[in-house]
Order: sequence, then C-alpha cells, then structure tokens
Amino acid sequence: MKTFGLVATLCFTILLTSCDKNVVYKAYEDIDDGQWFIKNTPSFKVEIKDSMQLYNVFYLVRNTLQYPYYNLYLTRKITGPDNTLMSTTLQEVFISNEITGKPFGKGLGDLFDHKIPFLTNYKFPRSGTYTFTLSQSMRQNPLPFVMGIGISVEKAEK
Repeated sequence: MKTFGLVATLCFTILLTSCDKNVVYKAYEDIDDGQWFIKNTPSFKVEIKDSMQLYNVFYLVRNTLQYPYYNLYLTRKITGPDNTLMSTTLQEVFISNEITGKPFGKGLGDLFDHKIPFLTNYKFPRSGTYTFTLSQSMRQNPLPFVMGIGISVEKAEK
C-alpha cells in the first residue's frame, strides 16, 4: 500500500510538470458571483522575452452548466510594450454545442473549463510586456454563470 502511494505521487508530479513545459504565461481572473459585467475588463500582462519564437495564445473560459448561451462574444485589446494599442478584436467563441448544449470544455460536475485558441503561430513584433484586456460583448449585462476568464501564452511546437 505504501508503494502504491509513492508511485501515485510520482506519476501525479510527472503529469503536472510535463503538461506545462511550453507555457510562458497562464492566468485566470475570477468573476465575482459569476456575474460578468461589461465594465469588468480583466487585464493580463505578459512578458515576451523571445520575439523570434512562435506562440499560441488561448482564451481560458470557466463557466457553469447554467450558462444560458452556446457562444460568447469577447472583445480583446492587445497593447504593446510601448503602450500603443496594437489591435482591438471582437470574436465569437463557442463553448457548447448549439443543438445538444453539451459543453466543449473539460468539466467536473457543473463547472467547465475551455481553452480556445485566438492567435496561432504568432510572432510578437519585439520583446517586452504586452497587455491583453478582455471584456464580454454579449447583449446581457451582467452575463451570468461565467466564473472566470483568462489567457494562456504557450510556445508553439516546431
């Protein structure tokens, strides 16, 4: 029994360390009471050290099964290291099947996490700190049952 615990701990540690080897930045911001107001615009500051590297950037969305829509409209702003606005984009992301309502993300109970790509094989123009600001752009304010929002920046596989 003691050996089983040691092996299980070792496997769990390997699993945790091997999954995120390419992750440069990953952060969530919890949404208070699961009510995402339009004025609530989480910002994430990402330091890019290697401007020659290709990156994949993902939205991280956490919602409950009670979320009333199959999609989510997000507005993202990217500000460069010199504080100039690089882009503002409105994007529709799909978090569940439109017909069946089955969530696309991974879940436990009624809580689901989604990892949705929005920049693939992207090369940042220069090194420095980039700011990603996200806001919900749905017609409902506040947007219910969104528990958290975030981003993940990962080195792209070559």
